[in-house]
Amino acid sequence: MSDLILESFDIHKTYLSGERRLEVLRGVSLSVNDGESVSIRGESGSGKSTLLHLLAGLDAPDSGRVVWSGLPDTGAARRARFLGMVFQSFYLIPELDALGNVLMAARVAGPVGGAERQRARDLLARVGLAERSHHLPSQLSGGERQRVAVARALMNSPRLILADEPTGNLDEKTGDSIIDLLLGLCAEQRIALVLVTHNAVHAARAARTLFMHDGKLQNP
Repeated sequence: MSDLILESFDIHKTYLSGERRLEVLRGVSLSVNDGESVSIRGESGSGKSTLLHLLAGLDAPDSGRVVWSGLPDTGAARRARFLGMVFQSFYLIPELDALGNVLMAARVAGPVGGAERQRARDLLARVGLAERSHHLPSQLSGGERQRVAVARALMNSPRLILADEPTGNLDEKTGDSIIDLLLGLCAEQRIALVLVTHNAVHAARAARTLFMHDGKLQNP
């Protein structure tokens, strides 16, 4: 049996909206095995992105807990080594070229030297951007920016990638190529993937598909 890489236990999360309390997550439990791909679909506002942020340790649940590879999450440095994230809006630093953006992940995890720079160049080559490594984000297409983001997510050889609507700002053809890239690289390097998406076709390509409804995870 595969080792568990990620677990959440009975997660609850509530936000205040004016005087209203919005219960976004209502007891979400999830387990992901080492190297497994899992997709999560659901309507807007169902709690998908909130769940992903909690799984990443970017926010804390009101109750319940998240465990990474058998241990509670322990801050930014461990997060940078354990997981990579890919977002809908890319979140590249506009003043840095593609190489510099990929290297930002390494800088969070520790010192950057020649080995890290070479890995960043190799990753840009793997995502088809060897000739674009010194271009700024403003000089790249949407698909190229997302490829930089994928390379950045892989920079620290993570055991898990969390992808939040990674094709949401892309046209269909480009989005398909990004999903090909994510699934292919994760399978090749045995990296677990949790993919949040509205796209039923993309979701179906994961080994396991879940559906978020009314703050709870369900089998489709």
